[in-house]
Amino acid sequence: MLDKKLTEARWTHIALPTNDLEAAVEFYTSFTPLVVVARHSDADGANAWLSNQGQVETPFVLVLVGFNKDKGKKQPQLTPFAHLGMEVPNREDVDNTAARAREAGCLHWEPMELPAPVGYICALNDPDGNVIEISHNQQVFEEVRTLWGAGAEQ
Repeated sequence: MLDKKLTEARWTHIALPTNDLEAAVEFYTSFTPLVVVARHSDADGANAWLSNQGQVETPFVLVLVGFNKDKGKKQPQLTPFAHLGMEVPNREDVDNTAARAREAGCLHWEPMELPAPVGYICALNDPDGNVIEISHNQQVFEEVRTLWGAGAEQ
């Protein structure tokens, strides 16, 4: 059984404000592999924590925060190039995501092949205008796992 307590310093999350928490949750759970793992609220607003399903060994969370005072005011933090990166296992995953994003009106960059180490990418805009990159063969995941051992957990 895994020890649930933190035993060393670790990068755990990134937090982004949003003007519409439910629209942001719908976007991330539809266009990325993230799922909602927790929700919290208080008098100032609400948040949702999203992560990869079953990510136990090294959990990393996207915290979406909707402050009541900011409802209806877009909160872009990551634009025009700053972005959250998500790597997918197949090139077709990039194309399929881009097609769905194009149809939904949120495609930021058309799919393109860029020189190593970037790979095949596209990007989307979340409801606040933040840029979300979807990549294949960028090898961020693979390179880090190679650095610290092939037996590392996913």
